[in-house]
Amino acid sequence: MIRGITWVDAAYLNKTPVPNIIIMLDRAKLLQPKLVEIRRHIHANPELGFQEVETSNYVSSHLTALGIEHARGVARTGIVATLGTGEGPIIALRADMDALPLTEANDVPYKSRKPGVMHACGHDAHTAILLGVAELLAGEKLPGTVRLLFQPSEEGGAEDKSGGLLMVQEGALDNVERVWGLHVGSGETAGMITVGEGPITAAADSFRGSILGVGGHGAFPHRALDPIWLASSVLPALYGIIPRRIDPTKKAVITVGTFHSGTVNNIIPMKVDMTGTIRSFDEDVRKQLHDGLEQAFAISRALGGDFTLEHPYGYPPTVNDPESARFIKQVAEDIAGKEHVGVSHPMMAGEDFAYMAQKAAGGFIGLGAAIGDKPRPHHHPEFDIDESVLSLGAAVMAETVRRYLNR
Repeated sequence: MIRGITWVDAAYLNKTPVPNIIIMLDRAKLLQPKLVEIRRHIHANPELGFQEVETSNYVSSHLTALGIEHARGVARTGIVATLGTGEGPIIALRADMDALPLTEANDVPYKSRKPGVMHACGHDAHTAILLGVAELLAGEKLPGTVRLLFQPSEEGGAEDKSGGLLMVQEGALDNVERVWGLHVGSGETAGMITVGEGPITAAADSFRGSILGVGGHGAFPHRALDPIWLASSVLPALYGIIPRRIDPTKKAVITVGTFHSGTVNNIIPMKVDMTGTIRSFDEDVRKQLHDGLEQAFAISRALGGDFTLEHPYGYPPTVNDPESARFIKQVAEDIAGKEHVGVSHPMMAGEDFAYMAQKAAGGFIGLGAAIGDKPRPHHHPEFDIDESVLSLGAAVMAETVRRYLNR
C-alpha cells in the first residue's frame, strides 16, 4: 500500500511535524477524481499529432482557471505554462498530448468518440497528471521557475520533425537546467515506478526501399529479372547485419515491417517494396546499421538488378542524466516506498523526450498502470490503464519540482 492520509492525521494528533512529502501525496489523492475526469475527457476526444486543437483548448481552460500563465501555439498546438518566482533555476516537466490512428475496441464509458483515432499509448494520462501537477503547485511560492510542457505530436511528425524537437527548436527549453517526464506502462504493476540511468529508449530510425528488376510473363522467367528472387538474397543479408556485423555485446534491432510485390500469379513484377525499422542505443552501432542496409540492398546490383533506399535518422536515444534520475528516484522512494520503486532497463521503443534530454539534463521514469491479468499492450485497440496511479504520478512530479527548487 502507498502511504495514506491516515499518516498525516496521526501526525497532526501527535502534534509532530508533518513531512511535506506526505502532504503532497495526500493532496494529490484528493485530486484523484478530478484527474480521472480529465483523463477520460481527453481519452474520449482524441486528436492526432499537430491536430490537438481541442485538447489544447481543454488544457488551456484548466490552466486559466488555476490562474497559471501559459503560452499557446508552441510547436503549433503545444502549450508552455510557467510557475514560480522567476528567480533561481529553471526546470521543466513534460507531457505529450497526441493520440494514435487506431479504432478503439474497449467497451467503456470513456471510449473514443472518433472512429480511427484512439489514445492507445497513455498520453491522455500524461496530460491529466501534468494538469494535476499544475494544481498542486499553483499555490506554492517556488524559488525558481518551472515550465509545464504540454507537447504535441510525440508519435509522429510533420516535415520530419516531432513535437518534442519543435519545442526545443522554438525555445521551450532554453535555459532549462533539468527536465523530467514520465510514461505510464500498461504491462507493469500498477503503482510501480521505475527509474534508470543512461540509455532508456532507443534511437528509432526507419527505412523504405525498393528492389528493381524487369517484369515479364511468369512462364518465361529467363526473359525477365525477377525482383522477388533478387529480394530473396537481400533479406538474409539484411537480417545478417546484427548477428554477423554488430558487436554481440551491443543491442540493436532491424525489422522488415512490410514486403509488397506483384499483382497476379503469372506476372513477374517490376519491383519489391519494403519498409522497416532500425533500433539502437549507440551512435557507432547506429551508423553500422545504416551502412549495412546499403550493403544488403546493393546485392541486387551484383545480380543484375538495382535498388532505391531511404533510411533517415529518427528520434535519438533517450539518455537519462544520472543525477536527474537519482533525484527523482529518491522522491519516488519517499512517496511510494522503496518497495514500489525499481530500476528501468533500456527498451527498444522510441521516445521524442530524447530531444529534450539532449537540451537539458533529463530524467524519464516509468509508472506502472496494468489492469488485472489481461494484456493491454501499447498501440493496441484494447489499450487501457489503471487510473488509480494518476494521483501518484502527479505527486511524484510535483514533489520533484518542489524539492529541487527548495533544496
